[in-house]
Amino acid sequence: MPPGIAVVGTQHGVWVMAKGKALNKADQAFLEHVRRTLLRRGSQGEQVRYLNTRLHALGFLTKAAGDLFDLDTQRAVRSFQASQLDERGLPLAADGLVGPLTAWRLVHIEVPTPQPAEQPIPTRVPSLPAGGSKRGRQALQVAFAERDAGAREIGSNNNGEFVKKYLHPNGKPPLPWCAGFVSWCYSQHPQGCPYNYSLGARDILNQFTRRGWRIDPSKGQLPGPGDIVVWTRDAPGNPHAGHIGMVVELSEGGILYVIEGNKGPFPAPVRVFDYVYSRMNNLLGFGRVPD
Repeated sequence: MPPGIAVVGTQHGVWVMAKGKALNKADQAFLEHVRRTLLRRGSQGEQVRYLNTRLHALGFLTKAAGDLFDLDTQRAVRSFQASQLDERGLPLAADGLVGPLTAWRLVHIEVPTPQPAEQPIPTRVPSLPAGGSKRGRQALQVAFAERDAGAREIGSNNNGEFVKKYLHPNGKPPLPWCAGFVSWCYSQHPQGCPYNYSLGARDILNQFTRRGWRIDPSKGQLPGPGDIVVWTRDAPGNPHAGHIGMVVELSEGGILYVIEGNKGPFPAPVRVFDYVYSRMNNLLGFGRVPD
């Protein structure tokens, strides 16, 4: 995460972000709490008091701050959400619930100062943050090196020298290669692949399950750099199809960045995709190779 965000102006009635605001302990505690537990009408406690204080300071809540998330707080949250963007520049859902996306915006926003109306919103570029495991981070660095080398399909779907490399020794093109890409990245360690090299996304997740390497978000375990993430995949005639990638970062704003290959139409290059962590569809699970 870049060091700090501050509002620098407005664009189409929405406050715009730029680098500048450092987080204090209260900001960090609020973000950490909301990453695990949504705040909604009826919620109480210290983090609700922070929320009410913040909404009041920004002019969305007129009453004195308290520690109860009541109807006035819900209305203020919806008004705030209706005029705001998340860290990717996409509109917040005006649902009256305070999750990671809304919390991130609340923490990083400041009272706007006049600026030209068409000032652009800075693009957020994920970097390699802390967290995960050493083996996972090493595999992730390999994945980025492959991306920078232009890893993709060549000539036709599921084909080419990159695909051939990822499928070897378990298969030959043309075959789906997302799992082969992940396995190949992990296999570049001096000790080799820490699990049985596989071309199956679900098989890799099953191996992680048997080894006790699964991550359980319901227990407060959050995915980190180099962890695997596996989804189901719609594939007529193959109910066992899946897709796999490697986590780059789970941001403060609740966006999960994942590096993946073999996603989308030809040439399906290796690149970073982003997902709203709390709204991921067809998710099967996460796993982490231990150090």
